[in-house]
Amino acid sequence: MKRMTFPHRYLIVILTFISTSVCYIERVGFSIAYTIAADAAGVNQSTKGTVLASFYCGYACSQVPGGWAAQKIGGRKVLLISFVLWSLTCALVPLDPNRVTVLVIARLLVGVAQGFIFPSIHTVLAQWVPPHERSRSVSLTMSGMYLGAATGMLFLPSLVKYRGPQSVFLVEAALGAMWCMLWFKYASDPPRSEHPKATASGFGESLLPVKGSQKMKVENGGISAKTANIPWKKILLSLPVWAIVVNNFTFHYGLYVLMNWLPTYFEKGLQLSLQEMGSSKMMPYFNMFVFSNIGGVVADHLITKRIMSVTRIRKLLNTVGFLVASLAFILLPLFRTSSGAVFCSSVALGFLALGRAGFAVNHMDIAPRYAGIVMGVSNTAGTFAGIIGVRFTGWLLESAKTANPDLSSPDSWKLVFYIPGFQCIFSCLVFLLFSTAERIFD
Repeated sequence: MKRMTFPHRYLIVILTFISTSVCYIERVGFSIAYTIAADAAGVNQSTKGTVLASFYCGYACSQVPGGWAAQKIGGRKVLLISFVLWSLTCALVPLDPNRVTVLVIARLLVGVAQGFIFPSIHTVLAQWVPPHERSRSVSLTMSGMYLGAATGMLFLPSLVKYRGPQSVFLVEAALGAMWCMLWFKYASDPPRSEHPKATASGFGESLLPVKGSQKMKVENGGISAKTANIPWKKILLSLPVWAIVVNNFTFHYGLYVLMNWLPTYFEKGLQLSLQEMGSSKMMPYFNMFVFSNIGGVVADHLITKRIMSVTRIRKLLNTVGFLVASLAFILLPLFRTSSGAVFCSSVALGFLALGRAGFAVNHMDIAPRYAGIVMGVSNTAGTFAGIIGVRFTGWLLESAKTANPDLSSPDSWKLVFYIPGFQCIFSCLVFLLFSTAERIFD
C-alpha cells in the first residue's frame, strides 16, 4: 500500500497561519501594555492615539514595496527578513510612556517591518495553493491574526500585572525568533513535481520570481516568455482592484479601531477592569478566528460543488459579513454591560472576518501572478484606515471629555462605532457593483 505523505503546501499554510498569529499577539500586546503604562503615567488620549497610530504610518510605507520585493526576490525570503527586523526592535526598545519620540520611532520601525509580511504571505500562498483550496487556505492563514489577538487579550493583561509592561515586548520578540527558526528550516519554494498543472492553473513554479525576459518551459513542451514587468497602470485603474481596496479599508478601519481602543472602552466607557474580565475579553477575536474559517470552508465548498459562480460566492459572503457587522457596530454603544458589549463586538468582528472570504481572497482570483502586488496596494489602504481611524478616535474621545470627563457616557462613544458601521454598508455596495472573480491580470 502506498504510504500517505503530508503535502508540503499544508505545512506552508500552517507556518503562515502561525506567522499572522505572532504578528497580532505583538500588535494587541503593545496596545495592552502601552495603554496600562500610559494610563499609569497620566498620558492623555490624544498622545496615546499618536503613539498607537505611528505603527500604521510605518506599515503603510512598506505595503507596496513589500509586494514588489516579494515579486522580485520571493515572498519566502522577504517574510523571514521582516520577522527578524520587527522581533529585534521589540527586544531592544524600552517601554517608557513618557519617551513619546522613542516609542513613535520604534512603532514606525515595527510597522515598516511588518508591512512586508502580508504581501509576502499572499505571494507565497499564490505559489503554493491551487485555486480550489485558496479560500480556506487564505482564511486559515488570516484567521491566525484573530487567534493571536484573542490569545494576547487573554494572557497578556496578566503578564503585565505580574511582570510589568516591558515583559510583553520580550515575550513577543521570543515568539518572533522561534517562528523565524521554523520558517528557515521548513519553508521552500514550490517544486514543479508537486504541481504538474501549475502553469495552467495559475499557481506553483509558474509564479516564482523571474528575471528580465527569462523563458520557462510549460507542461505541453512549449516555451512561454515571462517578463518581470508589473502592469502598474492596469492595476491602479482596475475597478475590481478598487473594490478590494475599498473593502480592505473598511475592514481594517473597524478592526484597528476596536483592537486599539476596545481596552479603553472596557476600562473607561464601561468602567471594567481587563484583568477581572477573564476570558470574555478574548471572545471578539476568537469569534473572528471561527468565522474566518467558516467563510473559507463555505466558499471552497460552494466552488468545488459548482453551486454558483466564484464571483457570486465572493459577493455573497462579503455582503452577508459586512451588513451584519454594520448593524453590530451601530448597536455597540447601546450595550452597557460587559456581556452585552462583548457579544456585540464579537458579532461585529466575527462577521467582518466572514466577509474576508469575499474580498480578501479576490487578489488571487483576479491576479494570481501579482497577488502580492495587489495585496500591497489594498493593504496600503487598510493601513491608512489604521492611521486615520486610530488617530481620529483619539481625537474624538479627547473632544468628548469636555462633556464627559471620564468617557463613561455612551454618547462619548457613538461616533467611534457609527463610523465603521456606515462604512460597512458603503463598502458592501461597492463590492457588489464592481468586483469579479475572473482572472484579469496574466
